[in-house]
Amino acid sequence: MGLKTCRLIYLPKIADARGNLTFIEGTRHIPFEIKRVFHVYDVPGGAARGGHGLKLVHQFLIAMSGSFDVTLDDGQKRQIFHLNRAYFGLYIPPMVWREMDNFSSGAVCMVLASDYYSEEDYYRCYEEYLRAVRTGCSREIPDQ
Repeated sequence: MGLKTCRLIYLPKIADARGNLTFIEGTRHIPFEIKRVFHVYDVPGGAARGGHGLKLVHQFLIAMSGSFDVTLDDGQKRQIFHLNRAYFGLYIPPMVWREMDNFSSGAVCMVLASDYYSEEDYYRCYEEYLRAVRTGCSREIPDQ
């Protein structure tokens, strides 16, 4: 998959003088069913989040408030996306390393995921992630 499938996706925006409304429907606006939602907030100045790759899970990141940068890496190339609006987000397929930094004060990142949390789905060591990408090893979670 790699970076070529990572992309910004604009969401429906219903403008109204009383305030705007944006909504997300799994498999309609983003390319997966939503099984988990979490948010990252109160990130101290200068701190970074992420620093991992996922074997099977797709994610969609949205800056619900404030802004932050997402650096994506597929083992060959890196690309930085700046998220700063609640009406678009960043789609990240499996097997893409991600790092988040440059959080503005009060930034909130909402993450939609295609599956429930499983520690076995994570690459937490960049060198291990690179070995998996370069050897084309199985992207499935091993039996427990």
